[in-house]
Amino acid sequence: MEIAKLGEFGLIDRLTKDIEIKNVSTVKGVGDDCAVLSYPDKQVLVTTDMLMEGVHFDLTYIDLKHLGYKSAMVNISDIFAMNGTPRQLTVSLAISKRFSVEDIEEFYSGLRLACEKWNVDVVGGDTTSSYTGMAISITCIGEAAKEEIVYRNGAKDTDLVCVSGDLGAAYMGLQLLEREKNVYYGQINDLQKKIAEAKAAGNDAKLSTLNSQLSALKDFQPDFSGKEYLLQRQLQTEARGDIIQKLREAGIRPTAMMDISDGLSSELMHICKQSGVGCRIYEKNIPIDYQTAVMAEEMNMNVTTCAMNGGEDYELLFTVPIGDHEKIQQIDGVKLIGHITDAKFGQILVTRDNQEFALKAQGWNPLS
Repeated sequence: MEIAKLGEFGLIDRLTKDIEIKNVSTVKGVGDDCAVLSYPDKQVLVTTDMLMEGVHFDLTYIDLKHLGYKSAMVNISDIFAMNGTPRQLTVSLAISKRFSVEDIEEFYSGLRLACEKWNVDVVGGDTTSSYTGMAISITCIGEAAKEEIVYRNGAKDTDLVCVSGDLGAAYMGLQLLEREKNVYYGQINDLQKKIAEAKAAGNDAKLSTLNSQLSALKDFQPDFSGKEYLLQRQLQTEARGDIIQKLREAGIRPTAMMDISDGLSSELMHICKQSGVGCRIYEKNIPIDYQTAVMAEEMNMNVTTCAMNGGEDYELLFTVPIGDHEKIQQIDGVKLIGHITDAKFGQILVTRDNQEFALKAQGWNPLS
């Protein structure tokens, strides 16, 4: 169905008609001029992300359901990175005429799956038209006790530097998808060139064969066997609320924390700059999945560079007091990768052969 036939309010009703409120802080959700929220005893956390087609996502290889899921998760991740609990979410979409009502329902189905996983209420948003594809703006609202909020500026000399999960897989998943996309469009362009030549030469037999080959390419499916984890990490982002829960259960409050969206080195430098400290990170301790290492070798890329600068992992990078060393070692899914130093020692990566290099912020730059 065309979106214009349904209208803005009809579309909103269709997308939100069966939303159930899960949080007591949500007094009023979708359906009025504003959502009404109540946080009498907590600090309110608010984060916003904008995702643009052609810059942040490519609909050649991500379907709308996964896109909706990922769009919600990257915002939910920001709330966890402040040691908070996500509660509400608003979503605004700018969409071109090539999208149908059913397409937007697919997007919302993925978004709501992400919200349901962490009991987040969808409480509002907006829709408008676009001449340049799809634009997504999502705001996530969360809560935390004042004394529990973790900023980026709390790291101290001798603190331990930790990360959750493994790094570099999302970036290698992106490289894999981009490679297969280029192969596909390379074949399309080559066939179209040959078709034009066959037409010019009046070779009907060859033209028929080439058109059949072009038609068959529409069903092209790359072979991703053995690389499923990389695709999952790129297309199905997960916010690490499970790690936040494990830290709370262990009685650990990080001194500084953020999620890894733009690459480990960039995020480390953010924490060091805002905390006025340095760090030493050990290459041998950086957690890297086997599929990531294999894919990096296949593409002739340095796997440590991919892990340090790739981005989109949405794992948690955090520091804890050195006294929590034993507690951290007992938490599954968390890896100790280095320690905080005095600022005068700089931000250093120590390689496997004990060479030292200054960290460089080479991760994702959204304005480049």
